[in-house]
Amino acid sequence: MDALRQTALDARARAHAPFSHFLVGAAVETVDGRIFGGCNVENSSYGLTMCAERTAIFRAVSEGAKRFTRIAVVADTEKLTPPCGACRQVLWDLCGDLEIILFNLQGASESFRLADLLPRAFDATFLD
Repeated sequence: MDALRQTALDARARAHAPFSHFLVGAAVETVDGRIFGGCNVENSSYGLTMCAERTAIFRAVSEGAKRFTRIAVVADTEKLTPPCGACRQVLWDLCGDLEIILFNLQGASESFRLADLLPRAFDATFLD
């Protein structure tokens, strides 16, 4: 297994999901090969919960990363779990059309581009 997937698995093990018990891990890779992991962190209000994908990308940006190639997302579900709408928007704004790799603990995986999940995305070009 490559380092990106392993980092996502390691992040998943640190997830804080006492309410849903839905543990998710993510890892984003920069153009220079650095990898940053993140996990979901729940809050009792749910609305203040932070998803694994946003945790990983915000961590990377906070460490100075600016350009990304791919992100891996892992959950223990039979059906592979894609990023939610909020994560898709943040990924588009901060990463552009990066590769998304979904996988589960049983070994199933799928890879595609963010543009496939977020056609006609809203971004800063609409604010000019």
